[in-house]
Amino acid sequence: MKRLLNDGYDAVEELLDGYVKAHGDVVKLADNERVVVRTELSAEPKVGIIFGGGSGHEPLFLGYVGPGLADAAVIGNVNTSPDPMACYDAVTAVDQGKGCLYLYGNYQGDVLNFDMGAEMAAEDGVRVETVLVTDDVYSAKDKADRRGVAGDVIVLMAACAVANTGADLDAVKAAAEKANDNTYSMGVALSSSTLPVTGKPIFDIGADEMEVGMGIHGEPGIERKKIASADSVMDEILGIVLPDMDLKAGEEVAVLINGLGGLPLMDQYICYRRVHDVLSSKGVSIAKSMVGNYATSMDMIGMGVTLVRLDDELKGWLNASFDTPYLKQ
Repeated sequence: MKRLLNDGYDAVEELLDGYVKAHGDVVKLADNERVVVRTELSAEPKVGIIFGGGSGHEPLFLGYVGPGLADAAVIGNVNTSPDPMACYDAVTAVDQGKGCLYLYGNYQGDVLNFDMGAEMAAEDGVRVETVLVTDDVYSAKDKADRRGVAGDVIVLMAACAVANTGADLDAVKAAAEKANDNTYSMGVALSSSTLPVTGKPIFDIGADEMEVGMGIHGEPGIERKKIASADSVMDEILGIVLPDMDLKAGEEVAVLINGLGGLPLMDQYICYRRVHDVLSSKGVSIAKSMVGNYATSMDMIGMGVTLVRLDDELKGWLNASFDTPYLKQ
């Protein structure tokens, strides 16, 4: 393992300590030190947006807490769901009387623990709703059963844009659901990530191999094969994603190319180039582009393609103003 750590068992706490020291003008730790919150909540009461999941995916989730985006992020151990008390404590830290919305990827541990947090909040009279992000095309046939990957960021942007208008919890939840329903992702891994505690890879993969469809925690993909050219890999991904979302000529999309931590930006832009050209050849226009490391798997070499079907409403939400350490517009 080639990483700069101290004790692997302290990695998450030291990450959080360093993060709030670096961005203290925007975020701080709540009384529960696994909860990152805005230094100042919005002046006008609004629905609280709580984002969260395991660590190891930085800048997801803590990097998107700040003005215009999430009010809090709940952080678990590496690739592990946050505990229920942290989920509950996030509600107590950011609720302004209009209720809160939990946003996170569809993973069993997250569902169980966030649900317990919502139940505890309900006992205090605080309404908490949940939207699960389910954008990973390969992970299940039915969209409701899919796991969440980089689409987490898209759903967050939409929900927060509506929350910032002062809308009620039902409207904010509906916006998040609309964004999720129109977001589709798929990725490829060329290496494993390494776990801080063990110093070993999560899985073994040959130096000349890649796995198409792998999840950001190392979940198995469609197939393992020899590493191919960027264009052929993008063609393979789009050959699965486009039919799944039934994208038609004349439609408009947002494109997010997400690096998994170890893939150079050079390679990511080469991948974007192919995605752009394929979509253009099919008569699909791109209204918004995002390229970079948005939802990583520590040092994993790999990337994902996220496509979002747009209408005027969703396009407006994704172009709203945000000002967080890792997402500004």
